[in-house]
Amino acid sequence: MTTPRIAGVFPGQGSQAVGMGRELTEQYPIARDIFTEADDVLGVSISSLCFDGPADELKRTSNAQPALVTMSTALWRVAAAQGFRVDAVAGHSLGEYSALVAAGALAFADALRLVRRRGELMEQAAAQRPGGMAAIIGLSDDDARALCDEVAAQHGALAPANFNSPGQVVVSGTLDAIAAVRAAAKERGAKAIPLQVSGPFHSILMRDAADAFREVLAEVNIGAPNVPIVPNVTADPTSDPALIRDALERQITGAVQWVRSVYALRYMGISRFVEIGPGNVLIGLLQRTSPEAETASVTEILAE
Repeated sequence: MTTPRIAGVFPGQGSQAVGMGRELTEQYPIARDIFTEADDVLGVSISSLCFDGPADELKRTSNAQPALVTMSTALWRVAAAQGFRVDAVAGHSLGEYSALVAAGALAFADALRLVRRRGELMEQAAAQRPGGMAAIIGLSDDDARALCDEVAAQHGALAPANFNSPGQVVVSGTLDAIAAVRAAAKERGAKAIPLQVSGPFHSILMRDAADAFREVLAEVNIGAPNVPIVPNVTADPTSDPALIRDALERQITGAVQWVRSVYALRYMGISRFVEIGPGNVLIGLLQRTSPEAETASVTEILAE
């Protein structure tokens, strides 16, 4: 019997939930150590925020990002200690940092500092250039791009931000553009569902954040991962630290090519995807993108 090739996939912002990590740290000392390290590195009790909230503080971009990297890393370390291994990794937006930690390319402490600053810069950019995001349901990728171009010509910046699954494209742009795209999508028989986010992420409106973050990223060591990673902006598997760094720089304003990333992993021979983080958002996207692939959450793996 052939052993399946496994990819570890790590969720991004929006998967956070108050209470995450509490049971894990009570059950596994290695997870408790990760949360303690996060508190020490950040100089604040990110563990208390994860365990007890409040929810409004946890969902703030500058808090949610290090909280999710901490939770995903704790789950990864627990699973790895029990012998769980993967053949490739990928992460959705923020999840790319958790994936790099798991693959040994980025130190956990460095990842925490990076995503904390990344979140702060994204909050600042959103305050200076307000905007929003919406999920377009029922259009092809090409039709979603064309719709964005049409709306942007009259209502300001708007572009695809996440190619999440066939028929689901998240767009990001100015508040006027988001309002206009909702009406335009309806005229085409599609839906545009506004997302509860604090800014126009993965769009040109995040340019100031991307420019500032480039300098922060330059100070951090990125090594060769021990398994290939599929970066969001290219969807091309790589183990080259220079390409990984470039992809992280471009990711703040670039679109998340999740569908292409899944296809790239399948082409590599991956037949099983394990979501390593709170929730099961990526499992849902995977099942719609590659229904023949096997999917599981890391909590299911730990229970086996």
